[in-house]
Amino acid sequence: MSDTPAQNPDFDTMARDIAEVPAVEVIVTVAVNLMSAAAVKLGLTEEGEDHKDLDEARKLVTALAGLLDASTTEISSFHAAPLRDGLKSLQLAFREASLVPDEPGQGPGEKYTGPVYG
Repeated sequence: MSDTPAQNPDFDTMARDIAEVPAVEVIVTVAVNLMSAAAVKLGLTEEGEDHKDLDEARKLVTALAGLLDASTTEISSFHAAPLRDGLKSLQLAFREASLVPDEPGQGPGEKYTGPVYG
């Protein structure tokens, strides 16, 4: 047993740090993290097939689409346009990776974006 106290996060400092971050930055950061995770699960990284999991990718792409849909009026087009482009690319990559493609409008996130075509 160690004499040093357990390492606990300093929640007051964390809360202060988060309080200083603009909401747009938090939204964009979360969106980029969702995009990155979806790309990994779609097998689009160097490791490719090692991490490919289309069920997980579907969830991440849908969450990203929902976040972007909900935050459309909150973030500027400067931030939103590249995120929407990235989302569409992920949706198309999902469609290509699927052995049995979804019907138009039924793919991940398409209930928020509408049907995505190549």
